[in-house]
Amino acid sequence: MGVVGLAVMGSNLARNLASREGNTVAIHNRSRAKTDTLLAEHPEAEFVPTFDYKEFAASLQKPRTAIIMVKAGAGTDAVIDALVDVFEPGDIIVDGGNALFTDTIRREKAVRETGVNFVGAGISGGEEGALHGPSIMPGGSDESWVTLGPILKSIAAVAEGEPCVTHVGHDGAGHFVKMVHNGIEYADMQLIAEAYDLIRRGTGRSPAEIADVFAEWNAGELESYLIEITAEVLRQVDASTGKPLVDVILDQAGAKGTGAWTVQTALNLGVPVSGIAEAVFARSLSSHPEQRAVSLELPGPVEDLRVEDADAFIEDVRLALYASKIVAYSQGFDEIRA
Repeated sequence: MGVVGLAVMGSNLARNLASREGNTVAIHNRSRAKTDTLLAEHPEAEFVPTFDYKEFAASLQKPRTAIIMVKAGAGTDAVIDALVDVFEPGDIIVDGGNALFTDTIRREKAVRETGVNFVGAGISGGEEGALHGPSIMPGGSDESWVTLGPILKSIAAVAEGEPCVTHVGHDGAGHFVKMVHNGIEYADMQLIAEAYDLIRRGTGRSPAEIADVFAEWNAGELESYLIEITAEVLRQVDASTGKPLVDVILDQAGAKGTGAWTVQTALNLGVPVSGIAEAVFARSLSSHPEQRAVSLELPGPVEDLRVEDADAFIEDVRLALYASKIVAYSQGFDEIRA
């Protein structure tokens, strides 16, 4: 099988594939430098380097399977066109990027006319997940799933004894589910941030002390990757200032578009996703400090929310976080169902 696009996600996914017994992975990148770097840094993977698409196609076992890990948009279309030119009917092209699901529907329809299978697959877990086991949400034809299923199951994360991958539907279904997954995650991260803020202002505890709270929560019904890494982040100290790292990081979040797409699509479907929408708006607002500065001059919540019973307050926040997470998931599932 092959991987096209060797930035962090693509190179880690290629390493994951190569680490599975019986897999040989061909690699290709638009610029040769990244291919050379990956070969030099990971000779144990025994990658098959290729430097044009004909060479790439010739190196793959039939039916050929290629996973594209490039930036969504025109770059994805260019790679798809190049692969279609050298692939044959029955071969499979998998787009593992964060494509807009309507683009995937368009691409799948166009590629299907050539006899080649096109699969839009959401891949979740970031660079660590790509390397050690992501959650994968493939769409595409039933025919492509026969070949692709065993490959994806071999590299996916495992939870409760099951690989975190299933065939979620046809054409754009995979990227639709990944879009909503990201929207839910936006809400999840916003809720965690608000829980942290309430505890810090309400109890006066330090980030390191709040890290212990999150670690305790992660041992119960709130157990999740995001809760786990929140505890880890809150323990970090900035080397240059000695301050908690969370107090030094610039409070302006970026976005890749999937959260906004989730809300836009929900509006089109008439599905209320208020929690997800507020999280998307909060992230957008964070990028405009000049607007947030105005609020400091207006009457509003007092800065000091000190409570008398810190333990009871923290438990209330935990329960509120749990309830709010359920709401966010329910809203996302409602959108998928619609």
